[in-house]
Amino acid sequence: MSGAGAPDEKPIDCHDLRVAVVAASWHEQVMDGLIAGAQDALKAYQVEAPVVIRVPGTFELPVAAAACAAQGYDAVVALGVVIRGGTPHFEYVCNAATDGLARVALDHQVAIGFGVLTCDDEQQALDRAGLAASKEDKGYEATAAALRTAQVLKRIKRGYDS
Repeated sequence: MSGAGAPDEKPIDCHDLRVAVVAASWHEQVMDGLIAGAQDALKAYQVEAPVVIRVPGTFELPVAAAACAAQGYDAVVALGVVIRGGTPHFEYVCNAATDGLARVALDHQVAIGFGVLTCDDEQQALDRAGLAASKEDKGYEATAAALRTAQVLKRIKRGYDS
């Protein structure tokens, strides 16, 4: 687990952004932590009326994110967790989610917060979930990244005035 090298950025005002959090349902404890971290970031960044949308699993995140992007959301935060097992299922789901979310970002020119944990075991997921005993808060980090990117995209569309 890295965790090192992350920028130390203070929250910025994002009250004018329309934001959706799309979250998988598998691994309830980890997902509860990721969602709580996302909600903490949304509050810190002053997002006024975010929506949280639940989908069955991580594989379903891209299609829900695409639907949100098509509805005009400025940022979509995708939260999920996939824990390696004894079959190739892990690789298929991780690749589909990653490729799908990247495609949504590029096709819709929308900020996507990538909060999908791809872990070898449950402890790694718990360490990143933003829970009391966690070492990292990937829900917060993914949300902050999406919000900052959405603000950059707004500036670019205005002619990048700064």
